[in-house]
Amino acid sequence: MMLDNLNKTYVLFAIFAGILVFASTVGFILKQKAGSQSSPVIDNLNARINAWWVMLIVIAAAILLGKTAFIVLFGIISLFALREFISLLPTRRGDYFPLLIAFYFVIPYQYYLIYTDWYGLYSIFIPLYVFLLIPIASLKQEDTTHFLERSSKIQWGLMVSVFCISHVPALLNLKLPEFKGEPIWLAIWLIMVVQASDVLQYVCGKLFGKHKVAPVLSPSKTVEGLLGGIFLATALGTAMAWLTPFSYVQAACIGLVVCIFGFFGGLVMSAIKRDRGVKDWGQLIHGHGGMLDRIDSICFSAPIFFHILRYWWS
Repeated sequence: MMLDNLNKTYVLFAIFAGILVFASTVGFILKQKAGSQSSPVIDNLNARINAWWVMLIVIAAAILLGKTAFIVLFGIISLFALREFISLLPTRRGDYFPLLIAFYFVIPYQYYLIYTDWYGLYSIFIPLYVFLLIPIASLKQEDTTHFLERSSKIQWGLMVSVFCISHVPALLNLKLPEFKGEPIWLAIWLIMVVQASDVLQYVCGKLFGKHKVAPVLSPSKTVEGLLGGIFLATALGTAMAWLTPFSYVQAACIGLVVCIFGFFGGLVMSAIKRDRGVKDWGQLIHGHGGMLDRIDSICFSAPIFFHILRYWWS
């Protein structure tokens, strides 16, 4: 990493740390004003801020340690995400062998392919070859009860938790001729814009929300929160255009696209949770639920962002 780019990366994380310091200060003041009267909204806000501190430190460490550490980090994220996905769905003894393959072969091999930049294989490994492998592996116990549902469940989990999320570290492999910055900035841009959209939708919804977007799927999401969050996150992506090869107009358009896909990703994952009768995917991240509660929007936006760059800028 060139010194100039390294300094810019430090500045970037200093900016985000400053934002979190400000947010932590506001949360502390609100908590003090509330006194002994506990406010669920304030408590939830502070829990989210604290979790963001942890995530910022982990991502910063992975970035500074280099490409391999960044890929390993997302491999671990996929591991926890798939574990949460599978744990909420009923399994049978016949699923043991395909699950062993999913956790101990598919996840490491997908990220190995990302590491070696074998796009021709990692782009079809899970959608095609694992799609064929999982039902074949399920035949071992000759258990035909809910065979289709069980095979589909594992494939869905692998697609969302592994295949889609692996497109974030895959951004580091892109060779963009006119882009002089570090590829890691593209991943930072995506993560910050999509995650900011989630947070800002929550904040705008609490401040101005009146009309529900999908009251059954996600009662907390409102039209006002959705529009406000996407608008502000798109503005953030536009302001951060210097991290990307985009012009300001292009950054605004692409920011809008990834935020919209992120929103629908959250709704789809909420639909699955409602089907299973749970509020969160897990309790791994205090204040944020499980890993999938935090990356659901990125799962849907990362492949879109990756292929926009690959086919329009490479």
